[in-house]
Amino acid sequence: MTNTGTTRGRNQDRAKVAGGQDHEVRYEAGKTGARKDAVKSAVKSVGNSRKKVEDKLGK
Repeated sequence: MTNTGTTRGRNQDRAKVAGGQDHEVRYEAGKTGARKDAVKSAVKSVGNSRKKVEDKLGK
């Protein structure tokens, strides 16, 4: 059963960076101008919060 008409969970998901998902790492790297390995390293060191990762990368 899927909720096709709601946004439940989407905002929460967008607030996180999945370090194991190549497309998310690529997006964040392009957005911040950092290399992909730097994004993965930032996720490992500060967690998967998008704000914390961007702060760590100096965006």
